[in-house]
Amino acid sequence: MQNVFPVYSIGHFINEPTSRADFALTLFETMDEPNVEDPHRHTFYEIIWVDAGQSKQAIDYTNYQLCPRSLFFISPGQLHFFEEWEHLKGGSILFTEDFFLLNHQNKDKLFELSFLDNFYANPLLKLTLQDYQEIRHIIELMEKEQQRVDSAAGIIQALLHVLVSQIQRCIDQQNSQRISRKYVILYKKLKRLLDEQFMEHRSVSDYASQLAITQHHLNLVCREVTGKTAGEVIRARSLLEAKRLLTFTDNSVSEVAAQLGFLDSSYFARVFRQDVGMSPVAFKQSMSEMYRL
Repeated sequence: MQNVFPVYSIGHFINEPTSRADFALTLFETMDEPNVEDPHRHTFYEIIWVDAGQSKQAIDYTNYQLCPRSLFFISPGQLHFFEEWEHLKGGSILFTEDFFLLNHQNKDKLFELSFLDNFYANPLLKLTLQDYQEIRHIIELMEKEQQRVDSAAGIIQALLHVLVSQIQRCIDQQNSQRISRKYVILYKKLKRLLDEQFMEHRSVSDYASQLAITQHHLNLVCREVTGKTAGEVIRARSLLEAKRLLTFTDNSVSEVAAQLGFLDSSYFARVFRQDVGMSPVAFKQSMSEMYRL
């Protein structure tokens, strides 16, 4: 299926579209407005911090209000809006998966972070003054290293690992019930498979086999992480893409159903109504006024 949403690399956000940059730290007060369109997707991770001001963010039909002492996380592939950044004091850290994992043997290190690479957790984190000050100190060290003439990627990467570990610590302290990291890793591996294969309408057993676990265990993982069965998680990925297409394109319901591999548009409409609570036509009408530019 042709991608109907622009996909941007880090280079686009520093107004160097041909750049192959794998890390950048930018300040809202000094940066030039990036030449990007909304809605869009990223090929990289982004951590936004807010020292002062207010801003609205939207990721896949959910709006978030950013305020002072808050962090916001955006992962590759998410459909994202960014509003009114010029009135903020703060900035963002942009990095690719390759930069984060360079020279690390444990490739699950990124998946262990509950606040990245998912569509189940809240991407907005509000912090206490002490926690925010500690995180800002790490960011300031990263900024100073980036500005050095002899700046070293290895030092920046090490500081990035310290930063995300500190963020995870804050999240763990706020959550009364921790989810097993093994379950988080398995769930994120399922999510990556879903992003690649959701149009093929694979079954729970197909995904369980690819993950080398039983269907029962996959259901247990999904229930623990999201509160949903594996089947519900699989279906939700296709319906998320349906929502995106119905909202941001002029395609008819039949065309959207065909794009997503549903041979029967009536069946697609029934599945959509069961999950969303309204017909695809009604959803398209209600969302168009809200999101169409």
